[in-house]
Amino acid sequence: MNTLLLVLSLILATLSAWLFWQVRLQQRSIGKAMAESYGPDNTREPELILTLRVKDPIALAKRESKSARMLADRLPVMVKRLVYQEVMKELELELAEREIDVEMRLEYR
Repeated sequence: MNTLLLVLSLILATLSAWLFWQVRLQQRSIGKAMAESYGPDNTREPELILTLRVKDPIALAKRESKSARMLADRLPVMVKRLVYQEVMKELELELAEREIDVEMRLEYR
């Protein structure tokens, strides 16, 4: 019984030491990444990004397009992608009319 407890204690101690070592490595890598991301003098401001999400793209597609009414139930992923592409086109046109220079891209998350 004593040997079982001793072996179990050694295993737990080894596991604890390994976990402590992993945490220290993770802290170092996070510190290094933070130091690299703020620039050499830590004065760089974070970049602001505007995110747009269409709450119900299927309903919008059905409302705006006759063909989407038929496709929305069969190919919802494609219809959603097309809705976002069309929204991007319209936003680009509107912003170009107002002479606002923007960079737009569609990201999948």
